[in-house]
Amino acid sequence: MADARHVAVARLRKPHGLKGEVALFPLTDRPDEVFAPGRELVTLDLGGEVVGEPLVVERSREYHREWLIKFRDRETRTAVEGLRGLFLAAPADSLPPPEGNEVYLHELAGFAVRLADGTAVGLVSAVYELPGGLTIEVQGPKREFLLPYRQAFVREVDRIGRRLTIAPPEGLIEE
Repeated sequence: MADARHVAVARLRKPHGLKGEVALFPLTDRPDEVFAPGRELVTLDLGGEVVGEPLVVERSREYHREWLIKFRDRETRTAVEGLRGLFLAAPADSLPPPEGNEVYLHELAGFAVRLADGTAVGLVSAVYELPGGLTIEVQGPKREFLLPYRQAFVREVDRIGRRLTIAPPEGLIEE
């Protein structure tokens, strides 16, 4: 598990009660599957580095906009206090694959970018989470450009073929 690419699935918040439960904010749209009993998860710091030993989910439940989770062998509030502010992550290969036009952000770098008529435009070289939303940087043959990662501009995602079909705003890619 130490060599697997991990995907952040939750931000750990604060202990809940006295018996080892901790509140978390899910970063997945399938929390019931991801936080199922028996699932092994790791904790990540803000730099994305694995911190501590893997944790095994004993039980979990929805709680308002958050989830409450209890880990095996963490029986007290003190035992989970050190998890506050960390992220929970799972190996990417243990999670359900993205559906339809979905893709993990870490996969986008290197995707080929083309227009609807098949014209090659470039390769995704970076992904930025900006205040205005997710933005990809595309390296073209002569220059790079930024494109908001929105349905209006990114029309099709071929995860298997590692391709994006785009409809850029007028004037963005003309030289």
